[in-house]
Amino acid sequence: MEPGKLLEIMGTAEKLKDAVRHCYTSGGRRESVAEHSWRTALMAYFVSSEFPEADLEKLLKMCLIHDLGEAFTGDIPTFEKTEKDEKREDELLSAWVRDLPAPFAEEMQELFREMKERNSLEAKIFKALDNLEALIQHNESDIRTWLPLEYSLQMTYGNDKVEFSEYMKKLREEVREVSRRKIAEN
Repeated sequence: MEPGKLLEIMGTAEKLKDAVRHCYTSGGRRESVAEHSWRTALMAYFVSSEFPEADLEKLLKMCLIHDLGEAFTGDIPTFEKTEKDEKREDELLSAWVRDLPAPFAEEMQELFREMKERNSLEAKIFKALDNLEALIQHNESDIRTWLPLEYSLQMTYGNDKVEFSEYMKKLREEVREVSRRKIAEN
């Protein structure tokens, strides 16, 4: 890849460091989209032994790129995001991806298609981890930062995404139990 093009791409990706998410860190500041993506990838690495048949490289790529569209739109919490918001993000991201050099444009288009369809094992693992990481982060944040609707979301969000795997269902239940304890203590 041409060095200038790489710098241009990194400039776009850097925006995710400043794109804050709804959730707070345990230290009390807003989490960035980049931090969420990094920790989702870290989770993928640590659960990879539970899924030896999965392509870890593909899974890590999915985790790293999944929120690149938010470099253009910022983060909109899942409970506020509309179809119009999703369409706009998809259009802006697709235009950016098409402009990437080969083979990256083609590979990223395929990865985004696969993540959206969630038919492959890697896409299922990615989506479960994406949802679970958000729940884990909420459990680590000060409960005073939670919105009222998040008390129920901590119990239900991502439940459908873990159904494909006994391991993911166990992980989801453990995250739910941490939420219950946190709520009960406050």
